Amino acid sequence: MNLFDRLTRKSRLPAPHEALCGRDRAIPTAETHFVNGRRLVGSYPANSKSLLIGMGCFWGAERIFWQLDGVWVTAVGYSGGHTPNPTYEEVCSGGTGHAEVVKVVYECDRISLETILASFWENHNPTQGMRQGNDIGTQYRSALYLPDDEALAIAERSRDAYQAALSENGRGEITTEIRPMRSFYFAEDYHQQYLAKHPDGYCGIRGTGITCPMEKPSSV
Repeated sequence: MNLFDRLTRKSRLPAPHEALCGRDRAIPTAETHFVNGRRLVGSYPANSKSLLIGMGCFWGAERIFWQLDGVWVTAVGYSGGHTPNPTYEEVCSGGTGHAEVVKVVYECDRISLETILASFWENHNPTQGMRQGNDIGTQYRSALYLPDDEALAIAERSRDAYQAALSENGRGEITTEIRPMRSFYFAEDYHQQYLAKHPDGYCGIRGTGITCPMEKPSSV
């Protein structure tokens, strides 16, 4: 298979019958957050909600959100595809359909969903389809997976507002996948909070430089 064919394959989402089989057991991961010490898996505060965010390589994306005041905990993993409990190598092969995502658990009385979404839109380029910059493949697509209809509606309104801002500046159409929450599979231990463990590690996050105009925050 030549380079063109490999890139084409990695940029096409597999059908369910084409996806890798995966496994029944979860891939081992870290128990606690490397930065704040909170548990990655388990119960979260009663006033918290979560969403899954895909904006390219999850190393740099996760750092953006663990630094936001009101975010309880973050974790990286895989979602949006077909393969249960995939490995990083399987996701990178393009054979799972999953995106690299960040699970963001936030306290509703301390930070709004709109604030989180503004950080999402402004810190990557949501018009690039199956890539972010030089990172090419279905795992790098822009995606939002949300827990309920109200959150989905807020995300769609924020997309429309950001599209208007992009269009005013001569940018293209947003390709972000906005869907109900999908199964989330935690990534391997070494991926969790990677840039806190390796401050000089790779970060492909690049925004458009265009501010997202936001409506009045909700309580979601």
